[in-house]
Amino acid sequence: MAEQDRLVGGQLLAKTLKAAGVSQAFALHGGHLEALLKGCIEEDIALIDFRHESSAGHAADAYARATGKLGVCIVTAGPGFTNALSAMTNAQLDGSPVLFIVGAPPLREIETNPLQGGIDQVAIARPAVKWAFSIPSTERIADLTAMAIRKAMTLPRGAVLLEVPIDVLHMSVSASRATPPAGVGVNPRPAPAPAEVTRLVELLRAAKRPVLIAGNGAANHETAEALRALCARVPWPVFTKSLAAGILPPGHPCNGGAAGNLALLPMLGIDRPDLVILLGGKLGLLLGGRSGVVVPHGATLVQIHGDAAEMGRIRDVDLAILADCTEATRALDAALKDDQFNELEGWRAKAVSATGLFATMFPDRETTQGIHPYHAARAVAEAAGPGAMYVFDGGESASWGAAAAVVDRPGAVISHGYLGCLGIGPGFAIGAQIAAPDRRVIHLTGDGAFGFHLQELDTMVRHRLPIVTVVLNNEVWGMSIHGQQIMFGSNYHVISKLGGTHFANIAQAFGCHAERVTRFADLAPALERAFASGGPAFIEVMTDADVVHPVTVAMLGQVQEGSNDVLIPYYENIPADSA
Repeated sequence: MAEQDRLVGGQLLAKTLKAAGVSQAFALHGGHLEALLKGCIEEDIALIDFRHESSAGHAADAYARATGKLGVCIVTAGPGFTNALSAMTNAQLDGSPVLFIVGAPPLREIETNPLQGGIDQVAIARPAVKWAFSIPSTERIADLTAMAIRKAMTLPRGAVLLEVPIDVLHMSVSASRATPPAGVGVNPRPAPAPAEVTRLVELLRAAKRPVLIAGNGAANHETAEALRALCARVPWPVFTKSLAAGILPPGHPCNGGAAGNLALLPMLGIDRPDLVILLGGKLGLLLGGRSGVVVPHGATLVQIHGDAAEMGRIRDVDLAILADCTEATRALDAALKDDQFNELEGWRAKAVSATGLFATMFPDRETTQGIHPYHAARAVAEAAGPGAMYVFDGGESASWGAAAAVVDRPGAVISHGYLGCLGIGPGFAIGAQIAAPDRRVIHLTGDGAFGFHLQELDTMVRHRLPIVTVVLNNEVWGMSIHGQQIMFGSNYHVISKLGGTHFANIAQAFGCHAERVTRFADLAPALERAFASGGPAFIEVMTDADVVHPVTVAMLGQVQEGSNDVLIPYYENIPADSA
């Protein structure tokens, strides 16, 4: 048989990725991967290499969130795999379609105590991803890779793991024996049933105070286009989870900002919603958990989602619609073509008025202890503008950033999800910049979170990525120490102080344009210089460590005076009779 009739496993895998439309992968080198890396070069699949596998995984995740396409991360066996586990879990919990390809020792050396072996990678990953599988032979590479891609890209989307042993990847097989990559383009978009649309219309017509909350499943251009058309017909307030920010443009009369603004309505004397339509989002911590402060217990709830298992989590759903967000929005718009909802304009005006309340809580731009973190984040957002992409990392720092950023399209704010994983920032920023090379990418983080993967500044420099990193440095683990002091007194702290690190000097040593800012008046000029540098830039902003973000207070809950309930951070307090 002629040599050209045979294909190496790495070629088969790369060709399958190419057939699925993959043009970009994120990786860290390992010998197990040589045949695949060579195949990627042959198939014109670009590779961005990192200094840590977790960052490579986070970059693939951010790329998927920003584009809606498949993110691909390639890492080696053993420690490469274990280093990437957090990234796998983070992507899976937020429904991000990422294919993680990991190497493994040769099958022919199984149970010989080989290099980077001795663990069952598939068994370890399986609880953390949507699907995990090990390819058993070279001839099966194409069809099993295609299956992995379908698993990641179809509803509910998520992370998948594909293990490829080094011998399977480097051996060759005749082209006639290799399985075809069938179904790589399968991506059905289910529409709601007519009866569901009819019931949704009935609920909307009956509501006096309806709201729509857009989640991750709605964070795409097509849903944004459909929702903007629907809002021209229905003048209702629309709120968002972070990735869906920008689904309505800045200044749109229906734009109510972050979903958390719904919790502020009672503070303004405004009645709470009587109908909540949750479009592409799931209930949990990020929508107030079981408290009812964001989604009121007494409101009728409609949930449109791609995962039936999410229907009814936490509370009953009055109408559950298993459908694609774009198709559901278009169906509702078509069903309402003869309806008028002018009477909702007064409610809409009241509900969206909460968007400006947060900023009024922090009148001082700086104190004797440093710059106020909210005003630092706001200055960054004003300088970068609504056309930028924002990556937020850190406990309180990410919350300050999310409160300040204004964007003009969905997928432009990428931040923490349900894993609450610190250190996502550098990888997320790199993935975002690759996804949108013509847009400015701002990576705003805290000094604590930045310490996890600061070495990725080297990646930004090597690949000439013009990411602007802004570190809000208060020299403490902000959410940690503030939580400790709320619980145990203002002088209490245990392993929650940092300090003494000059991050701008570190960034400069990596080759970034870098500055440290200690006065608010100097921040805007420093940002101008960072943007003008044309390459990776770094601004370290020294902030007041005593400023506590309201989210920290909210996440500790409240214990009534005289109560014996147990206060715990981040979760519901423990009732006294359960302690």
